[in-house]
Amino acid sequence: MGDISVKQRNPRRKSLERIEKENKTQRLSRSLGALQLTMLGVGSTVGAGIYVMTGTAAANYAGPSILLSFIVAGLACLFTALSYGELASAMPVSGSAYTYAYVSMGEACAWGVGWLLLLEYGVSCAGVAAGFSGYAVSLLQDFGIVIPHQVSATTFQVSLEGILSSGMQADLVGAFSVVVVTCFLILGVQESLRVNTAIVFLKVGVLVVFVVLGLRAVHPSYWVPFIPPHEGGFRYGVPGIFRAASIIFFAYVGFEAVSTASAEARNPRKDVPAGIVGSLLICTLIYIVVAAVLIGVVPWKTLNVADPLAIAVNAMHQPWLAFFVKIGAVIGLCSVLLGLLYAQSRVFFAMAEDGLLMPLFSALHPRFKTPWLGTIVLGVITAVATAVLPIDIISDLVSLGTATAFGIVCFTVIWVRNTAPDTPRVFSVPGGGMTIRGVWIGYVPVMGMVLCVVMTAPLFIDMVAASFSGNPVPVFLLFVYLTLGWASYYFYGRKHSRIGRECDE
Repeated sequence: MGDISVKQRNPRRKSLERIEKENKTQRLSRSLGALQLTMLGVGSTVGAGIYVMTGTAAANYAGPSILLSFIVAGLACLFTALSYGELASAMPVSGSAYTYAYVSMGEACAWGVGWLLLLEYGVSCAGVAAGFSGYAVSLLQDFGIVIPHQVSATTFQVSLEGILSSGMQADLVGAFSVVVVTCFLILGVQESLRVNTAIVFLKVGVLVVFVVLGLRAVHPSYWVPFIPPHEGGFRYGVPGIFRAASIIFFAYVGFEAVSTASAEARNPRKDVPAGIVGSLLICTLIYIVVAAVLIGVVPWKTLNVADPLAIAVNAMHQPWLAFFVKIGAVIGLCSVLLGLLYAQSRVFFAMAEDGLLMPLFSALHPRFKTPWLGTIVLGVITAVATAVLPIDIISDLVSLGTATAFGIVCFTVIWVRNTAPDTPRVFSVPGGGMTIRGVWIGYVPVMGMVLCVVMTAPLFIDMVAASFSGNPVPVFLLFVYLTLGWASYYFYGRKHSRIGRECDE
């Protein structure tokens, strides 16, 4: 598995020496410390998962056993987070899973991962913005301001049975939130993350208040039966636990955003792994505690709404708390948008630096030193997706892209350990591994890959079943998206690749 034979088989593959050289010559400003990175992870993760998706997953699939779903999804993310930590300490560069795939699997696969990260980050922002819209509309109603349904609902709507309908409407409220966050990111990463840190403390504080007061209003009977009887397919029972886990897997996307900040971290080999693992553990604890209180305060079948926490607070008969929670949700979801859009812009920045995307994605603002043109383009795409696509479709597609990218990250750990075992690593995955015919196979990366497959299986099954039952939209959207990605690489990325040009010389 030596580097020479690998390069001969696939010359369009980055070497660790090249990664190290790019790390020393990168153009972004190193200004982020460990606290800011951890807050970036928490701020990007604690959002739609708890404010929006928990209610949907509990009502439609898992019931009270949503707590087990969080544990399953959290374990999958933990193994991946540990893998991210090792790679970040060995390759402290921008690009996250995209760059790691470039090292282990070559340029074509790296492009595919980057394209999936657009699905993961950019489109997940649309889901977060949908949650923002639900809470913002509810908050404005408290002030007597009624937002028309035509400007606060997505163009396309989909029911649990898969019946798709559309009308003359668009979620302009959610789209507006994306525009505001895009403007913040253009002004500078350090300034944006200072705002993010303040928001994180605010929204976590709101959730702590919700939990403390909610414990007094819990009805233990709402937790019984803990695993509702199976109703066929993925409706409740044990299958429902795993289907819900595949949905709320979407909620964990944010911790990965820390890895995209390697090029702007002051001490990336040490601080990035700490930020990745630390933020994941903090967020998993928050998710489980808040979800337990949420489904204990109101019947879980009533939570299939865009603002489940608001429903729970109203049932607690605490008007001031309802206002407090809505404020926290509206502001808190903005920090998630900030983290996810930040991560996506940095991945595309890395791809443009490699020649796989148009140069505008790597063009830095002369004053703020941010990839401002690329940020604007991504902001516009996300705003349009927010206005048009329903969160049901978005969350499934995002979870699919996330699981694929995570699986490749876990594989890359094994690859780098075997091809460059002497590479300095401040952090290594725990648990060790086994050696088969001279190839080291780590237990943690393998478990990460296995659980990523577990996360995606229910999604594929549901998509195929929906197609046969008359709702081919999810599969169609995925097919169109992947086809556009292939065409973009084949007709542009491959021809403009810097490594490709070097190979041809």
